[in-house]
Amino acid sequence: MKKLTLIIEKADTGFLGRINYENNLVIDEAESLEDLEKNFRKLLKKYHGIDPKELKFEFKYDLSALFEQFSYLKISNVASLAGINASLLRSYVSGVKHASELQAKKIEMTIHKLGKDLLSVHVYGK
Repeated sequence: MKKLTLIIEKADTGFLGRINYENNLVIDEAESLEDLEKNFRKLLKKYHGIDPKELKFEFKYDLSALFEQFSYLKISNVASLAGINASLLRSYVSGVKHASELQAKKIEMTIHKLGKDLLSVHVYGK
């Protein structure tokens, strides 16, 4: 199984992705992440002879793509939990400013903590 990092950015419509494979930069754009992943499987098979079934992607999002894909995340809530000013996070998401590596890590850790917290939730019905 080949594990490749797929970097995802927000495009005008949909998503832009890129993979660096064997010193070749492979770029594509699609309306959805599912379509983008399918496109990369096809491209890597066509140009590098990789069996699509042998590919596993690790997604790395820029902040615009992250909040587009996971639109249920509220920027102000994530900012508050991360200890970042909400206006600053909005500037990162809109692309007006760019997060430092430290700020990006704080945001990532906050989102991972949210996920862990949600895994402990149990809901019951009557």
